[in-house]
Amino acid sequence: MAIDESKYTTFQHFLLNLLSLLTIIPLAPYMNRYIPPIVAGGLHVDMFVAVLLAFFFTRLLFWIFKPLIVPAFVLVCSILCFNYLTDNYSFDNVLNDYKGMVQGNWGAKNSKQLDILSLYPHRVESYRDKTVRGIRDKVNYKDSLVRNFSVTHSLTDFDEYFPKYGKVSRYLALFHYINRNFKYVPDTRRDEYFATPQETIQNGLGGDCDDHSILMASCLQAIGARCRIVLIQGHAYPELYCGGREDFEVIKQAIVTLFPQPPVREIHYHEMKGEYWINLDYTARHPGGPYMNDKVYSLIEL
Repeated sequence: MAIDESKYTTFQHFLLNLLSLLTIIPLAPYMNRYIPPIVAGGLHVDMFVAVLLAFFFTRLLFWIFKPLIVPAFVLVCSILCFNYLTDNYSFDNVLNDYKGMVQGNWGAKNSKQLDILSLYPHRVESYRDKTVRGIRDKVNYKDSLVRNFSVTHSLTDFDEYFPKYGKVSRYLALFHYINRNFKYVPDTRRDEYFATPQETIQNGLGGDCDDHSILMASCLQAIGARCRIVLIQGHAYPELYCGGREDFEVIKQAIVTLFPQPPVREIHYHEMKGEYWINLDYTARHPGGPYMNDKVYSLIEL
């Protein structure tokens, strides 16, 4: 059993406990990166678990030898300072992760879209026209240019969150890059042109909504995601397959955490037979943004 025979004044006790608290605050979200997402009763509780682990860690140091909290505090701050200089997980991420916990649990709402996808899925699945064929024919996730582009830009952002969210962080990083750089360019007034993903990449990420949908779906599928394209009145947009309810909650928390500006208020999605899909439209600042309308004409499975 550890013994601490040192005598401390009230002020020294206060300082050591204050350092303990200041150690827990950055240590908990740092540890949280390595804790798998935990959802209980609709709440994302992995950050709470991380806070408890950080608390028990500091209590253990107190039990062994109270002054050990000083080098522990210095070590945590040094790591964050080093990460700040190397553009890795640092002080901004700590603050953002706490905000993400609050926003994900109590700020962001789920907004299920009710439309023909839910009411008459057989009509959607059997609908075939020139637009559907044109888009489906141009989707290509096996091309080397598309694959290399996708891998490169899936590593552009959010790499520090890979230990926590795994492949989801890669999907969201790729979405972030494409949506941040995509520029709308209309087709000719007479004809609808569907660009291949290779063309859109080589053109500098310019095109219209169907070109964006083809590009986004192709690129995400090139790194293992499952996507589809939805045609609505006057528009087309891609959707990302989340999985079941728990998988959806994990992706929701990842979106809230990784897209903090502006804070995510709602996650818009389609759900049918327990399968969840979220909007990846270029008109939204984050995945799961608002749908332009609910006049769905066709669903293009890829």
